Amino acid sequence: MKAIRVSAFGGPEVLKVEDVPAPKPQAGEVLVRVRAAGVNPYDTYMRAGTYASGNPVLPWTPGSDAAGTVEAVGAGVDLKPGQRVYTAGTITGAYAELALCKRSQVHPLPDAASFAQGAGVWVPCATAYRSLFQLARARPGEIVLVHGASGGVGVAAVQLARAAGLVVIGTAGSDAGLEAVLKEGAHHAVNHRADDYRTKIRDLTGGAGVNVIVEMLANVNLAHDLAMLAHRGRVVVVGSRGPVEINPREIMSREAAVLGVLLWRVPDGDAAEIHAALEAGLANGTLRPLVGAELPLASAPEAHRRVMEPGARGKIVLVP
Repeated sequence: MKAIRVSAFGGPEVLKVEDVPAPKPQAGEVLVRVRAAGVNPYDTYMRAGTYASGNPVLPWTPGSDAAGTVEAVGAGVDLKPGQRVYTAGTITGAYAELALCKRSQVHPLPDAASFAQGAGVWVPCATAYRSLFQLARARPGEIVLVHGASGGVGVAAVQLARAAGLVVIGTAGSDAGLEAVLKEGAHHAVNHRADDYRTKIRDLTGGAGVNVIVEMLANVNLAHDLAMLAHRGRVVVVGSRGPVEINPREIMSREAAVLGVLLWRVPDGDAAEIHAALEAGLANGTLRPLVGAELPLASAPEAHRRVMEPGARGKIVLVP
């Protein structure tokens, strides 16, 4: 089978298409025919050998998020070949024609969602759900700011927050991004490249501040986020590309909280709740992963470059 392999840490050019043996499922395992594989920023950190949570053993095939059909199962598995599924992690990597998974990593993909959308479920949508509801405890009627709302996590956060009855403010850095944010359900869209964007957000809250912020680039925005919070406000840090200096008094004066999210640390019970919510959202149409680009497997280097560029709109997926 064809698969992307990384034999040495480095830039996007180290992503190579190779012929590798097709894996065979053992007891408790599922082999998935990959129809689409999601590209996430953390894939690029692992490829470069700079992932703080642990780098892979080489050679390595990237990717945790895939969607496709069950190809074969091992003993004790309750799935049948041909079933539509999405993955929340894999054993052998998602950037391939076939991906071997544990049974616990494979979940039903409702017919309402395409395979490309299914490849954008786990990391983006689960991160958004955990950030909003399990960590920040967002409640209907509260104001949520999704900072970087046109990317994969941002779109999911906008859709989930709107469906839950929150007032949603989303930011983006381009006219196309702002249009997408409003289309996906935000009540307000603000260009975070504008010098006065923080004043605009403050005005939208009537000066009271926002209750919850979902933050994609904390090294740039966190200090400013704290000053935009309402009393007992919460910031959930989804992404950061470096250190940041903050004034702790902004937290103290608001009795605020800064929380971090890392999917790899989610307890099993919380993960089950997340999957139940995501599957329901996909089935009833309130959760609609936005696919920004579909590229062939051999374009993995381009996908890794594009996923780290500013102004991302929706999910980038690879199609074997």
